[in-house]
Amino acid sequence: MQLDPAASQSMLRAACRPPRGRPWLPLLSALLALGQGKAELLSHAERAWASVTFSGTRHTVRLAFCGAEAVAAGEALIDALPEHEFAIPRQLVADAAVVAVTHSALPEPRLEVEVELLLLDEV
Repeated sequence: MQLDPAASQSMLRAACRPPRGRPWLPLLSALLALGQGKAELLSHAERAWASVTFSGTRHTVRLAFCGAEAVAAGEALIDALPEHEFAIPRQLVADAAVVAVTHSALPEPRLEVEVELLLLDEV
């Protein structure tokens, strides 16, 4: 395996730049913060959304919380999500809902949460 330090630095600079027009990175950052840093991102899907008067994107995110402390953080996310005020540049979170929750106890406590969010473009 070969590593290219110049390419690695270029990717890091690109990742640290503020996103232009695509709200997925600030959205995922906000969700992970709402999960108190204890969530593992399992998947993210984004699709365009539009009505007669608004346009935006619909996001489906799956998060996993492993361990008793993480599960408690996941349950707090479930409670807080519907009323949470997101601060995403040039976006309004019009809807945030938990659509699926899966609990398991063995081999350790685990909680999987699937959420859907509708983001509208602010003009």
